[in-house]
Amino acid sequence: MSVKYEVRYATHPADAKNYDTERIRKEFLMPNILVNDEVNLVYSMYDRYIVGGAIPATKTLELETIEPLKAEHFTDRREVGIINVGGKGIVKINDKEYELEYKDALYIGAGPKKIYFSSADKTAPAHFYINSAPAHHAYSDKKVTLADADVREMGSLETSNARKINRLIVNSVVPTCQLQMGMTELKPGSVWNTMPPHTHDRRMEAYFYFEVPKGQAICHFMGQMDETRHIWMQNEQAVLSPSWSIHSAAGTQNYTFIWGMAGENLNYDDMNTRTPDTLK
Repeated sequence: MSVKYEVRYATHPADAKNYDTERIRKEFLMPNILVNDEVNLVYSMYDRYIVGGAIPATKTLELETIEPLKAEHFTDRREVGIINVGGKGIVKINDKEYELEYKDALYIGAGPKKIYFSSADKTAPAHFYINSAPAHHAYSDKKVTLADADVREMGSLETSNARKINRLIVNSVVPTCQLQMGMTELKPGSVWNTMPPHTHDRRMEAYFYFEVPKGQAICHFMGQMDETRHIWMQNEQAVLSPSWSIHSAAGTQNYTFIWGMAGENLNYDDMNTRTPDTLK
């Protein structure tokens, strides 16, 4: 079996206030989800969300079921979103193949399916970033490119947060049950994302940072608005964000990140927002 996984339990915000650096990284940071010739998953108790990755470097990898799902196939009761952040790759769903170039996305609807990952060129393997959420309706599989995205330009160079938000796996682009995914690209000279800070009580979120230049880093901010914490992160690492937590970051250089979310609410703009000067 090529799939490795771990289970992360939910944390009460009052408990998180007492975490030191080691504990907060253990509970929320996912540092090694992209490893050659492995599928690595984190099964989170936040909305039963799964975050993971796969690099088919020298062989084809299968997205096999894991014990917590109690299912014959990974997608029996789940929908999946995949975004390729590496070389050209192929995702095979039963007998149908989807070619994913850099930053292409693929939505996979619920149902009994066999899913395989491979790379078009072993010298430049695909890096598949994976999110998954429970689903109670089977929607059709669909490839989504940046050209298909619902795009929003936000922020400004004056506030160091000029960015383009590419909404890829959202209901304005492809029908889903609850999974939502997109990609935010920071423009040169901008480093802050998700400003003004916010929470959304009816859904959780996960962030994956990439295109972080060698020698640079991301400082991800989380926690309640009056009790924030930070986690230093490197390229191709992910972090969980509970519904009670903000999810924002500043990099030592511009970068790109993928956001994914699930919960009872599909309204993208339903947020509890605060201005930066009120954070503690």
